[in-house]
Amino acid sequence: MSTRYPFTAVVGMDDLRLALLLNAVSPAVGGVLVRGEKGTAKSTAVRALAELLPAVPVVAGCRFSCDPASPDPGCPDGPHEAGPGAERPARMVELPVGASEDRLVGSLDIEKALAEGVKAFEPGLLADAHRGILYVDEVNLLHDHLIDLLLDAAAMGFSHVEREGVSVRHAARFLLVGTMNPEEGELRPQLLDRFGLTVEVAASRDPEQRVEVVRRRLAFEDDPAAFAARWADEEAALRGRIVAARALLPQVTLGDAVLLQIAATCAAFEVDGMRADIVMARTATALAAWAGRTEVTSEDVRQAALLALPHRRRRSPFDAPGLDEDKLDETLEQFKGEDPDPDPEPDGPDDGGPDDGGPGDGGPGGGGPDGGGIPPQGDGPAPEDVPAPEEAPVPEPAPQRAGAGERAAVKAAEPFRTKVLSVPGLGEGAAGRRSRARTEHGRTTGSTRPRGALTKLHLAATVQAAAPHQKARGRTGRGLVVRRDDLRQATREGREGNLVLFAVDASGSMAARQRMSAVKGAVLSLLLDAYQRRDKVGLVTFRGRDAEVALPPTSSVDAAAARLEQLPTGGRTPLSAGLLKAHDVLRVERLRDPSRRPLLVVVTDGRATGGRAAGDPVALAARAARLHAAEGTASVVVDCETGPVRLGLAGRLALELGGTAVTLDELRADAIAGLVRDVQAGQAGHAAQTNRRAA
Repeated sequence: MSTRYPFTAVVGMDDLRLALLLNAVSPAVGGVLVRGEKGTAKSTAVRALAELLPAVPVVAGCRFSCDPASPDPGCPDGPHEAGPGAERPARMVELPVGASEDRLVGSLDIEKALAEGVKAFEPGLLADAHRGILYVDEVNLLHDHLIDLLLDAAAMGFSHVEREGVSVRHAARFLLVGTMNPEEGELRPQLLDRFGLTVEVAASRDPEQRVEVVRRRLAFEDDPAAFAARWADEEAALRGRIVAARALLPQVTLGDAVLLQIAATCAAFEVDGMRADIVMARTATALAAWAGRTEVTSEDVRQAALLALPHRRRRSPFDAPGLDEDKLDETLEQFKGEDPDPDPEPDGPDDGGPDDGGPGDGGPGGGGPDGGGIPPQGDGPAPEDVPAPEEAPVPEPAPQRAGAGERAAVKAAEPFRTKVLSVPGLGEGAAGRRSRARTEHGRTTGSTRPRGALTKLHLAATVQAAAPHQKARGRTGRGLVVRRDDLRQATREGREGNLVLFAVDASGSMAARQRMSAVKGAVLSLLLDAYQRRDKVGLVTFRGRDAEVALPPTSSVDAAAARLEQLPTGGRTPLSAGLLKAHDVLRVERLRDPSRRPLLVVVTDGRATGGRAAGDPVALAARAARLHAAEGTASVVVDCETGPVRLGLAGRLALELGGTAVTLDELRADAIAGLVRDVQAGQAGHAAQTNRRAA
């Protein structure tokens, strides 16, 4: 077994360490979501926590970790007889982003179930994580169907596996910890709310602290066992403090004044539902126990709010999580009652932060037993702790200044709910909510022979295939004699996420402030729609003499919104350059992710007035559009032309693209006219025009 980096040797990240320790004291807090840039030791700290957790008493031989004091009466390995049981170390189970449903919830032996009626169940990761930690690195990249299963288990405390009438139910209560890089996209609100606490982490900008991070990391990699031994005393001291805080936790009381502060704080910040109040109460109680006190104070409530509320205040994916601390202090002061006098803290400060200095060195950020041995600044993760992202990192957008002939960026109008734009045909891309696709989840449309492991049995087709052979196979009992060749895989149809590439005209013809504000509002609305439908997005802009990729395709929709906000306008309209740049982006993305189908959204008034290429701008734009049509790229042209006299240039561009055109007004979901539900209508119109030309 490999040696893990010691928790007490992690440098800094006070909020992260405190949030993890509070969950170790009181798992009812509900887990931690860790948000931050790559390479900030998020995974290192989480993996190190498992070594600090007390041993877990279990029923000997139970694959589902039943507590011998109160075994699960419905345990698949039960019923269990009363007994002392055994102890095992607390587990930290990692859920890979690309895991299958069977790996998460477990799987049934279908052949035994059909032939013998036996519930032969192989437990999954939810069973392994019961009474331990379930850790999801890059949780924001987790597929929707796995998120749904996690939500069910987190809400109910058990996992229910049902396949074609055969069902198994087992307990699944775990501490959910996730890490994510916000640049790669946000979490669904339902899963976001399931995390009790959230913390933001970032690498220190202090050179001395960064030196200490590197020094410790290199020492660990040179000799992991010796490095861990240096921190053994601090690890033991912190483990003992967790045990003591757990023992004290039932004695901690929440006074009425404190409960009023919690309720007033949640109401003041307008969080949805009542989960925030409950999580704050549990967190404040854990803080008191961690400090060695039996009563909760206003300072505990304040700290609990800073950990439990920021991610619950988001109203859209473009809102950054955070909390107005001045407003928080005003609310707490307004509803302040008489705080009890806190007991002296026997083991150091509330956040577990230690004194400087470590074992064997006097460098900055060391830890001593009085502070739980946790150093004060972030550590660098091991190489395996930072998986390669599926897409290029997105740097912070630099404000763009308007040059000659350009106007400064204007703010976007209020976003609105858009009509559904989808890609025609049947895809096989990543799970999402936009276009029709063959998926593992959805309605059953037929059956086929399995090409690998059977994952979704089509019962009727399997029985139909096996039935003619029962006499030849010598069937005598009630069970159906099923062979491997009889099994049939169900084919299902659901929805996929697409690559939505925006090509936005930022030329002078679009520069009227009111008009560009409406255009940005429309694009922002489409970005919101892309976020909800789990799409990747990219942004190409064109103005002046050329086009540029303002944002390479990414899952971070809020990064696209930030680029859009900074976009100035002005200059000529190099429409052909914009279409060619979009063509290059899509060509590269087809090589990177061939299963993800693209949807090109061109936002323009259709004018073409120049660029670097020599020739007629209109003819060049038409030629570039036909490149997209020849490759079958689904496309929509958002017609931004306004005024009483309209030239209809955007509609002509849509015909060349083989797509459809929709005005800004028709883009709204509540518009009466111009229903746009599928790009297929535009392609049908293009085909009809081609036939007329041929005739």
